Amino acid sequence: MSVGTRRTPTRVARPGAQPKAQPQAARSRSSTTGAARPRARTQLTGAASMALRPALESSRRPARVLAVFPLGAYLETRGPSEPRVVCLVTGEATRLPNAVVLSDPLPPIAVGDEASVGDGVVEAGGATVRIRRWWDPAPALGRVERARLEQSLERLNQICETSGRGTGLDEGGFPAQLAEGCSSGSLLTTLAAAEQLMGLGPGLTPSGDDMLSGLLAALRHLGRAADAERAVWLADWLAATVAFDAPTRTTPISATLLHCAANGQSCAEAIAVLRGIVGLQSLEPAAQRLLRLGHTSGADLTWGIRAGLSAVLALSRSGAGRVREIA
Repeated sequence: MSVGTRRTPTRVARPGAQPKAQPQAARSRSSTTGAARPRARTQLTGAASMALRPALESSRRPARVLAVFPLGAYLETRGPSEPRVVCLVTGEATRLPNAVVLSDPLPPIAVGDEASVGDGVVEAGGATVRIRRWWDPAPALGRVERARLEQSLERLNQICETSGRGTGLDEGGFPAQLAEGCSSGSLLTTLAAAEQLMGLGPGLTPSGDDMLSGLLAALRHLGRAADAERAVWLADWLAATVAFDAPTRTTPISATLLHCAANGQSCAEAIAVLRGIVGLQSLEPAAQRLLRLGHTSGADLTWGIRAGLSAVLALSRSGAGRVREIA
């Protein structure tokens, strides 16, 4: 899922690639000593996702600029702990759950630039971003009646069918196996399908990962809202599996987004659809915005939400929501 809808990155770093040296004439030098003058840093402020709080409030860690888009940039920190990837975005970009939203336009940043994250600051290239506010990528939905969920699923299916937006993967095969495993409450089937979907598909955020992200958000949030205990139980097991496997199964950007999804955190467009499902806002405009996200990311996320909603309804029917055994 890119930060600029239907846009390709200006550049993306290749593994092990080194930033190109700047031409000699472009370097600012003192007329008397010939020493390079330090470049003045651009001072900015931003609002950070609470998913980034552990990284931003810890000691500063080195990072590098991984990818640059017209409306944002991805920074990858060094070290094993998540969230490893931090996204700097303007107010016009998709608000990902690992984003710092800037109060000003994106400063000049190039792929391969040195960066750092921590001590309440993000530095990249010649810019310093100080965190002034926090926002929650996983708001509570409250309680919801089963009838509302049934109506929302029917309407969401209609919106998807008439939108003309398709998923990046064939919805049969592993996606169908994943949906069936969730609706039947089978942990083994669900995890087996999830392991096959991780990293499946092209791009910075493969379609299989986006499907899993939407599913995780729906199972957890809608499961709690409907008091479907087994749906939340299933989300917990699925989240643990995804968080463990993602760093070695998919791209760094997608691994961080899956880490966020495992904690119930998602992009603003997906959260808006969940709010629409429970009646806190209009569903159709929210679904249309999500479906338009990226090339197929929005459709993939929506598929996951629909699968999660179907599972919540199935698992809350006739007491099926109670946790009894691992099957």
